[in-house]
Amino acid sequence: MKMVRIIALVALALLAITAMWGALLLIGDPSGHPMDIPVSVLEPSPFHSFLIPGILLLVSSGLLGAAVFVLTVLKIRRYGWWVAVQGSVLFGWITIEVVMLRTVVWLHYVYWGLALVLIGCGWALRRQGLAAETGAFHTVSAARR
Repeated sequence: MKMVRIIALVALALLAITAMWGALLLIGDPSGHPMDIPVSVLEPSPFHSFLIPGILLLVSSGLLGAAVFVLTVLKIRRYGWWVAVQGSVLFGWITIEVVMLRTVVWLHYVYWGLALVLIGCGWALRRQGLAAETGAFHTVSAARR
């Protein structure tokens, strides 16, 4: 299970770093110019610049991803659940982005894949945590008999 945790940590680090980097570029210049994204891609969406999407990206994938990374490093109780939640948030983010922009680019597939990795790792880590808690409970119960 150590390998699953390492994969989750690498995925979380990749997500948090790239999300913060992209979000800060979008917030710093909401025209999309630093990333070579024309504002015209936002026409089907309710946004007129990349400012609000940049802020949402920073919070939902950058800061949350960094927080979940820390929880996972410290092995905070039920951290696997948070890994799965972050994967679900990322999957939702990409899906909503694709629906709003009415287009799919290769990077969407990469981040959908990353989301599925996080969900899978989180599920596996959560199952391991529940098994450990249940095992500990049974051990204590058996010792009391």
